[in-house]
Amino acid sequence: AGVTPEGAVITTSSGSNALSVAENMLSTLLALYRKLPLYRDNQRAHLWRDEGAARTITGAVVLVVGAGHLGTEFAWRCKALGAAKVMGVKRSVVKALPAFDELHTMAELDGLLPRADVVALTLPHSPETVHLMDAGRIARMKDDAVLISTGRGTVLDQDALAEAMKNGKLWGAALDVTEPEPLPADSPLWDLPNLLLTP
Repeated sequence: AGVTPEGAVITTSSGSNALSVAENMLSTLLALYRKLPLYRDNQRAHLWRDEGAARTITGAVVLVVGAGHLGTEFAWRCKALGAAKVMGVKRSVVKALPAFDELHTMAELDGLLPRADVVALTLPHSPETVHLMDAGRIARMKDDAVLISTGRGTVLDQDALAEAMKNGKLWGAALDVTEPEPLPADSPLWDLPNLLLTP
């Protein structure tokens, strides 16, 4: 009262881009699993070279940190492609969500990270989520896991990610959000061969 005229309708676009972003997440995961960025680099260098074993979503354990509209759409797509288990993390777990085989609270995150082949961050920015995915949590991930960040760039400690990946941690990573945006030209993320950046 006193802010909007009487009878004003308040709306939100929450979830309106969930399908599009979930498909982007899936496409980057598949690209990393099949080493397509490396093959594109080889193509541009006119280099015919086998880059070794590829991976599949079939049988993978997927952890979605942020089980809202976007996280749910991504979870459904991973299940459809044969993920063995899809786990979701929410601030509070009130009821089961069909897209997820397991639902957990944020307090359980550290114990879930070592179980996951794929970790997808779809969290909003808040004081509680700033650098939630820090060096310690990246270290808890499997050495051959994939990290996808598509909520807000502030959720991920990018310097910690770059350092870990330079030292051989992770199969790959895909960032659709960064801190800041646009990503500065001197960021070490640009030069990681198994990292995909999309604006």
